[in-house]
Amino acid sequence: MLLLALLEAAGIAKLGAGLGAGVAAIGAGIGIGHIGSSAMEAIARQPESTSEIRSNMILVAALVEGVALFAVVVCLLCLFL
Repeated sequence: MLLLALLEAAGIAKLGAGLGAGVAAIGAGIGIGHIGSSAMEAIARQPESTSEIRSNMILVAALVEGVALFAVVVCLLCLFL
């Protein structure tokens, strides 16, 4: 009985880790899409500041991607450990 409960808990933990990794990836995709659309709108409004806007966009997109990668790694650690 106890072994069955532990196996069910392990299955639920794997499901939670998979869902967490998926949510992190979806959140990063939405965030980077929002960053890109806002940058394109800003460039359309002020074309003379294109290089500054582009560099800020790349920096923020890299930070968002780093947070998403960290979340996926944490979910994978929860899955295998």
